Amino acid sequence: MTLTDLRYIVALHQTGHFGRAAELCGISQPTLSIAVKRLEESLGVLLFERSRTGVQATPIGVAILDQARRVLAEAARIEELADRGRDPLGSQLAVGAIHTVGPYLFPCFVPNLQALAPQMPLYIEESYTAILRRRLREGELDALIIALPFTEPDVVTQPLYDEPFVVLLPARHPLAEEQAIAPEQLERETVLLLGEGHCFRDQVLAACPGLNRGLSRADDRLRSAAEGGSLETLKHMVASGLGLSILPLSAAQLGAYGEGLLTTRPFVEPQPQRTVALAWRASFTRPAAIDALSAAIRQCPVVPSAA
Repeated sequence: MTLTDLRYIVALHQTGHFGRAAELCGISQPTLSIAVKRLEESLGVLLFERSRTGVQATPIGVAILDQARRVLAEAARIEELADRGRDPLGSQLAVGAIHTVGPYLFPCFVPNLQALAPQMPLYIEESYTAILRRRLREGELDALIIALPFTEPDVVTQPLYDEPFVVLLPARHPLAEEQAIAPEQLERETVLLLGEGHCFRDQVLAACPGLNRGLSRADDRLRSAAEGGSLETLKHMVASGLGLSILPLSAAQLGAYGEGLLTTRPFVEPQPQRTVALAWRASFTRPAAIDALSAAIRQCPVVPSAA
């Protein structure tokens, strides 16, 4: 049994398909099939059930795969320790961000980080909190940019900044006459939200509890009538006259829509807000890389005053 064998079975479990797993591992499908079969024969157990519709781990296979991931994570830590001994800013840093942060921070902090650590290759991706959490736990990502609260065993969090929410509305909407808007004023409006699975949706509903009542009512004017897959989609929907929305301040850039189409208004005090933070494994062996990432983010113009 080798680390390569473990990588093969983890890839097969992740994809559920021999062809896709082989492509992910950069080998041919027959090579992967032979390696998995050889490992099963060596262990004396069947790790996967094969069918025409795909590949599924057996109960004992699930337990062995969990252990394989831990072994691979520990092996990666050995490599991290070696990298740290050579140059903590010389090897790749893999960073994940939630969908409502990444598009507004990446264009700024990536050049900043390249200036601070020009020899450090950077990998970035966007996803949902739950997916990023798993990828951090399994060692596939080194650090996350998420919204608090974020609780995970053996993971360290560092608040970066507090970001207020604002109301996005058509420039001619009656609420545009207000200097600031109270959450209760949105209860009789059609408020456009992100879809299920976005933590920002949950934060908005927590800040404006009256919207939950609208979601549960089936009257002739459905509140929160539409859901978007991204904040940019919500902005397009508001521009099309479908309703109002709520955005984090960093996403409230409206230059692309032309003057007089959209506007934003703050909430009354106390303003609802979120805390954006970094998260990384406590065992991560390159604190200098985390420090560089934190500094690069804090230099971004879209970042409000630091938390």
